[in-house]
Amino acid sequence: MAETFLSPIIQKLVKLLAEEVNLVKGVHKEAKSLKDELEIIQPFLKDAEAKMEKGEVGDATKVWLKQIKEETDRIEDVIDEYIHFLEMKRHRHPGHQFINSIQKACRFVNSIKPGHGVAAKIRDTKESLREIKERGQSYGLRPFEKGSSSKYTTEGNSSIDPRLGSLFVEADDLVGIESTSKELVRNLVEGPSSRMVISLVGEGGIGKTTLAKKVYDDDVVKGHFDCYAWITVSQSYNMKIVLKIMISQILPNKEQPVREIDTVEELIGLLRSYFQTKRYVVVFDDVWQREFWEVIKHTFPNKTKGDRIIITTRNNSVAYTIKETPFDFVQELKPWGWDLAWELFCKKAFPFEFERRCPQELDHLSREFVKNCQGLPLVIVAIAGLLSTKQKIEFEWKRILDNLNFEFENNPQLTRVSKILSFGYYDLPDHLKACFLYFGMFPNYNPVFEHRLYRLWIAEGFIKSSKDKTLEQVAQEYLSELIHRNLVSFSLRRGFQLRCKVHDVMRDIILTRADELDFYQILNKSKPRFKGKSRRLSVYSTTKDVLKIVGDSSIRTVILFDIDELSKSFVVNLFKNFKLLKALDFENAPLDYLPKEVGNLIHLKYLNLDGTKVKKIPKSIGNLSNLQTLNLYNTLVEELPIEINYLRNMQRLSAKRYNKKTEYSLNSYGSVRLHEGIGSLEGLQTLTFMEACDSGVDLVKQLEKLTKLETLGIGKVTAEMVKALGISIGKMNQLDELLLDSISEEEILDFNCILSPPHSLRYLKFRCRLQEFPNWISMLQNLRGLSLCFTRLSNEPLKHLKGLPNLTFIHLYQAYDGLQLHFEEGGFQKLREVRLGKLEGLKVVKIDRGALPVLEEFEVEACPLMQEIPSNIEHLLNLKSLRIKDMTREFVASLQPNGGSYYSKVKHIPSVTIQYKLGGWTSFQSYKLGDPDLLQRL
Repeated sequence: MAETFLSPIIQKLVKLLAEEVNLVKGVHKEAKSLKDELEIIQPFLKDAEAKMEKGEVGDATKVWLKQIKEETDRIEDVIDEYIHFLEMKRHRHPGHQFINSIQKACRFVNSIKPGHGVAAKIRDTKESLREIKERGQSYGLRPFEKGSSSKYTTEGNSSIDPRLGSLFVEADDLVGIESTSKELVRNLVEGPSSRMVISLVGEGGIGKTTLAKKVYDDDVVKGHFDCYAWITVSQSYNMKIVLKIMISQILPNKEQPVREIDTVEELIGLLRSYFQTKRYVVVFDDVWQREFWEVIKHTFPNKTKGDRIIITTRNNSVAYTIKETPFDFVQELKPWGWDLAWELFCKKAFPFEFERRCPQELDHLSREFVKNCQGLPLVIVAIAGLLSTKQKIEFEWKRILDNLNFEFENNPQLTRVSKILSFGYYDLPDHLKACFLYFGMFPNYNPVFEHRLYRLWIAEGFIKSSKDKTLEQVAQEYLSELIHRNLVSFSLRRGFQLRCKVHDVMRDIILTRADELDFYQILNKSKPRFKGKSRRLSVYSTTKDVLKIVGDSSIRTVILFDIDELSKSFVVNLFKNFKLLKALDFENAPLDYLPKEVGNLIHLKYLNLDGTKVKKIPKSIGNLSNLQTLNLYNTLVEELPIEINYLRNMQRLSAKRYNKKTEYSLNSYGSVRLHEGIGSLEGLQTLTFMEACDSGVDLVKQLEKLTKLETLGIGKVTAEMVKALGISIGKMNQLDELLLDSISEEEILDFNCILSPPHSLRYLKFRCRLQEFPNWISMLQNLRGLSLCFTRLSNEPLKHLKGLPNLTFIHLYQAYDGLQLHFEEGGFQKLREVRLGKLEGLKVVKIDRGALPVLEEFEVEACPLMQEIPSNIEHLLNLKSLRIKDMTREFVASLQPNGGSYYSKVKHIPSVTIQYKLGGWTSFQSYKLGDPDLLQRL
């Protein structure tokens, strides 16, 4: 983590030195000397931390590393305080505000003078850092020499690989892989005559090795091939040893090469020559690096004997890099569904009793255990195996469930799981470790949206700048890498927004590692203790005594979750006492007031007020010259102060009001008024939801200056301003999302005036009456999500959309007045979610065979004339969810067993949910297909 806590400090020093004219006498010299010292220490720390993660250093070195980190934290405090002074001095607001800022600066100078000044403080911290380094070396601590890079390598370490059990699973214990293994065997022996590479990819513990071993040991496979080999590669490997192990398994003893052959080239040549005349199958288990295949592939000639190679990996990038020919394929292993997970759990938890079934008195607890496993076979087997050794009584099982985190850390039966899953973390490059550890700050029951992660990572300084990309684009690459490594899972919203989370067991590993590094702390009712060293604080449930517990620590980040009460004094004191804060996240907190003291936080880069009841933003917001993100989504703010226009570093300004009372009307969302001059914020990448009508066309024209916008949302658009708006939108070449609302339901807008739509658009939402369907939408090849609300089109919109190659989400709400919607054959090849609502004239939804091949979710709401389900819905084999919301009794009855005319067509869908209104627009009662309460209600 040296990259994480040293790089930002070095960057700050570089910035400070670049502004030499502002430096107090003596500060420049000491700052440069300190920068040089930190740059020398940084690579040493990286090496030492790498060894600590692998258990290759003792406790003394761990203490030594912590002392260096604490000293660098103290350095950061001094630098930030001095930057605070410079920033306050720089404020040049008109009138009394300028005088006030100078007075504040003077007071601050006086506060840092006691002792011997800023230069002396930097010199002292530099000397302390040097003393710690030399003290460690004097005690013989040398964590910098090159050592082995993995505890489990192909070189034969004495440590036992915790994954060993996956190679020796009894046939009777195999559950859920029978069909997959048979299919793989068929591919091995009956596939094409050309060489084929099969990659099995999935997260740690998903069963890749177990599946590969079952296929490898199959008698049909062994009889089909002339020679075969199994090589476990692991994170660190020696290519020569890998090749020698292969030779020892492939070549008979009499053909063993002489020991003098010791170069990779000669070993590859020997094997390649042997493989020319033999049909082979080789398994490379646990491959982590793409470079491995780039070398090893030269061993295998591509001839016509039906040769096969199987590779298991946790990294999607590795799997898809290896796919080089049309015959190669990737088998992605996903978490198990409930039925298979339950079967495996019962089999392992009750191996000799209850006929391998769960007794009634333990059913509810068993279901909680299986739920916590989240479909990961390794975790299911481990937990069930532990329970099989315990008394089958409710008290004992409840105790284990309540202390499951402790068991994973301390019980030998479960620590193996943690070790296996930890390999994924240890394999991460340094710049990704901090981003991955950040997931532990969020409760795992509620996935976090990707953009929230990106903006927090950027505020924390985790994201490296790039000449050709924005910081958010780099952050996207970081998250993508974590997903490809199967460390982070995600679901899609609106076809393109990622909601991310980590497995519960992996989160426990994250929390353990974060605690070792003092990376952050979590305060809640059960853990009201603060070490005083962490820079980041995550607060759950209550803020009672939090400020008292935290004291005067130099906290940089505070995130609140599920807070029951938020007092005014807490908020004011937070802003007064923690002037070095960089990120504040109040999302969904019971906050109704933002004090003027927010203007003290001149280091603040990220302020999230999403879902709060804040009504007004104080003028002091103009002091926050470093602010990059201001999220006022779903607040009660109606107008932003003109001081917002001073914030030239602002990148993300999101502001939209939500009114539940008018949820199903055009006015359910309220836009926010801005003052003239918003065009001066030329670095803006997000601007939502701006109110257009009060300032008229002049305000819309200012958008022409905001050419870097990626997300734009405008409310109260009128017909007369559409042309100017279209010109501005045409200049936004990086636009990713576009959301437009009209001033009223009667206003008819014509967006065919947009002659040069941004081809980068991935999501488009209209909430307005349209004169006609804009033709240019059918040209948006990158469009993934489309939402049309209140458009009242007379011509069917689907005919314009069927050819869009990347469309994954469609929402039509009061969007079309026609009788029929038609999903035509060959169209909508990537569409995964369809939502239809309040299409009051709709009678028929027609789905041709071959359309919607990957559709997963289908929702129909308040379509009163629709009496039958969409045609051919029974052929949508990937459909996982059908939601029927506020439909007629006849429609719902047709889906029920015992007489429903369409029941046979929907019974294959895993989730069919019926929702009835209970009164009011937002109150619904949900029923599952076949629920007797629903039949009674009908």
